[in-house]
Amino acid sequence: METKTIEVNNLSVFYGDTEAIKKINMDINEGSVTAFIGPSGCGKSTLLRSFNRMNDEIINCKTSGEIHWLGKNILGNDIDPVLLRRAVSMVFQKPNVFPTSIYENVAFGLRIQGIRDKKKLDRKIENSLRDAALWDEIHERLHEDAFSLSGGQQQRLCIARALAIGPSVLLMDEPTSALDPIATAKIEQLIHELKEKVTILIVTHSMSQAARISDQTAFMYLGDLIEFGDTEKIFNSPEEELTGQYISGRFG
Repeated sequence: METKTIEVNNLSVFYGDTEAIKKINMDINEGSVTAFIGPSGCGKSTLLRSFNRMNDEIINCKTSGEIHWLGKNILGNDIDPVLLRRAVSMVFQKPNVFPTSIYENVAFGLRIQGIRDKKKLDRKIENSLRDAALWDEIHERLHEDAFSLSGGQQQRLCIARALAIGPSVLLMDEPTSALDPIATAKIEQLIHELKEKVTILIVTHSMSQAARISDQTAFMYLGDLIEFGDTEKIFNSPEEELTGQYISGRFG
C-alpha cells in the first residue's frame, strides 16, 4: 500500500466572489510525480500554489477546506507559511535567478537557515547542483554571474536552489514552457530522477509531457477536478468524456 503524503479535502479557493477552485478532493502519493493539466484559466496554478500557501500573498484570495500533510492541516492558523515553504519549494514558469553568482544563488536559502560554515555550504551547494544535473557543466564557473547561464541552465539552477534547503515536496509551475526542446528534455529527465528524493507536483500545458513524466494526472476544467488517477489510465481510457475530449485536442 502506497504512503499518502498529501490529502486534499474539499479545497476551494476564491478570488473575491469568484470560486477559482471548487471543493477539490485528492490524495497524492509520496515519491511520485503528479501532473495538473487543463485549459488556461482552469485553476491549475491556483491549486498548485495552495500547497505552499502562496495564495496567501494575493489580495482578496480566500481558501476553505483542508490540505493534510504529515498529519497536519497546512492551511491551519497554527502553520507558519515561511516554514512551510522550506519543506514545500517552488520552481516557477520562467527562471528567476538572482542577480549574483551561481554559488550565491544556491547558498541563498542555506544562509537564511543560518548555515555559515564554508565547508558545509560548499558541500550542500555541490550536492544540490549535482541533484539538479548541473554540477558537471558549471563547477568551474561557480563565481560567475548566474545570468551567464543558458535559459535551461538557469532553470536547473533554480531547481538546485529549491533543493538546497531540503524540501520534501517540489512544486513546478510550467517549468519548461520557456525552454527549447533540448533543455526541456533535460528537465524532464531530471524530474524522473528527483522523484526518488522528493514528491513532485507539476502544472503543464503539454499533454505529451504529462504523459511522459507523471505517475498521476489531474484534469481540471473551470475550477473543477474532472478526473484524477494513474496517468496511463487517464490518457488511454479516461472515465469522463470531457477528459477524453481535452486529451484528444478537441478543445483547450
